[in-house]
Amino acid sequence: MLRVARHFSWVAAGRWNLTARKRTTVLGNRNRMMARAFGSESLFGGLPIGILSDSYKAGHFTQYPKATEASAYGEFRRGYNKDKEDTRCVFYGIRYIVETFLHKKWTKQEVDNIAKFYDTHKAPFNTRYPWPEDLFYSIVEECDGYFPIKLEALPEGTCVNSHVPVFQITAEGKYTGLVTFFETLLCQVWYPTTVATLSRRCRQIVEDAFDRSVEEEKNFLIPSRLHDFGFRGCTCAEQSVIGGCAHLLNFEGSDTMSAAYYAQFVLNGGKPVASSIPATEHSVMMSWETEKEAIENMIEVYGDGLFACVMDSYDYAKALNEILPSVASKKNAKGDGGYMVLRPDSGDPVEAVLMALEAAEKVFGCTTNAKGYKVINGCGVIQGDGINIDGLRKILEAAMAAGYSAENVAFGMGGGLLQKVNRDTMSFATKLSAIVPEATGVERIVMKAPKTDVGKTSLPGKLAVKYVESGDGFRTPTVFPKDQVGDSENLLRVVYDQRPKDDLEWDSFEEVRARVAETWSKLRPNADAVSDEMKALQKKHNPHFQ
Repeated sequence: MLRVARHFSWVAAGRWNLTARKRTTVLGNRNRMMARAFGSESLFGGLPIGILSDSYKAGHFTQYPKATEASAYGEFRRGYNKDKEDTRCVFYGIRYIVETFLHKKWTKQEVDNIAKFYDTHKAPFNTRYPWPEDLFYSIVEECDGYFPIKLEALPEGTCVNSHVPVFQITAEGKYTGLVTFFETLLCQVWYPTTVATLSRRCRQIVEDAFDRSVEEEKNFLIPSRLHDFGFRGCTCAEQSVIGGCAHLLNFEGSDTMSAAYYAQFVLNGGKPVASSIPATEHSVMMSWETEKEAIENMIEVYGDGLFACVMDSYDYAKALNEILPSVASKKNAKGDGGYMVLRPDSGDPVEAVLMALEAAEKVFGCTTNAKGYKVINGCGVIQGDGINIDGLRKILEAAMAAGYSAENVAFGMGGGLLQKVNRDTMSFATKLSAIVPEATGVERIVMKAPKTDVGKTSLPGKLAVKYVESGDGFRTPTVFPKDQVGDSENLLRVVYDQRPKDDLEWDSFEEVRARVAETWSKLRPNADAVSDEMKALQKKHNPHFQ
């Protein structure tokens, strides 16, 4: 906070003495200015929006019946990795899609370029592919270059069970046939939502371990227990930002500086969101004549604070049993403020962590906390090799079974956090739900109902989501037919309406993070989020409904 105050003199100037309403306006303007100064909301801007879709989408305008209005929506159809006991997910990432793609104005030059592409895209022999040429030019000429849909979405960070609509698209008039053209980009909300959900489930495991083995006054350590090591495993820098920010909704530890920077300056008005500590890698350890010299250098430079040393460059057991005792006096001479983190990076993760805990206890000693678990003095372990959610759980269980408090162990997760997920991890899909054909002028309910997979049954009609209180402290965002929910109750808020909304103020990252914590804790893991009214509508329009 002191660094923030030094860098941003408006705090010292007394702006906080403004009324709450004026302060909100000042913060909103200031955050927008900071976003422009420190990095655009958009990371990606090279390709025309008119080809950022699946090929078959371009021809759908001729395949829909002529209509005056249509609606579609997106949902996660199951829990993480098909978990039926906990179907909660952390909805996140719609802001990036809206600001990066929907806020980008189309130009005539771009549509001209698109035309050259579509003229050669149809198989066989690269002939002309069907595409909405007149509509695309109309977007430039009649819509000021903005894609003509209305998009409603849940607030960022809202936790919901499966089958709850997370966004809803509406298209009208001659643009009705483009209602699902933007589906390809909107579907990509699956990625940050899945990463945020995985990260939250990891946090739940950590919190449960802390409840069992850590004194309550040490709960401030929880946000630092899972560190994002995933940048180098990402396919591109954009992915590192999107996935890295999703993780930061639940934890503060991250070595993915792209995400930490973006979250701080673009999404959070300059307030820090993430942190890391000085740490060695194998190249550093091997650059010295001996590992002991490398560790002593770390102690000399960083020994009065947090620092980490990788310990398996040559012989992990020898490093723990011989080198660590030989540097203990130098570390202890730095005083009680120093905390050394041992990092194994090979071998069986459970065994490697237990070996480090036992060696650290032998060298530095420990105390026993009020819950009967050992807390090592000034030393701990971080396991970052081969970590996934199951490995994290096993290591914590093994550490506690050996008598060690969970506060002794932290984790780094790379590919397991940002890479080993896909759209099927929580079965994300977008489906048409209503259409008003020109021929009748009457809304027709639309619902997918495959007899071969009832799990893919979609929701019918125009939709709304509202909280249903259970009376025991839990509340469930529940889907209803739209005409049965008042506007003030509806959690699906308009975030784009034919063009950017001038009055839309996105929540800060800090506020989104708080919403995740609150809504996750108040949501039953396997709550039924489909209202009786919606089930009745499904049954009416689906002969296979059970």
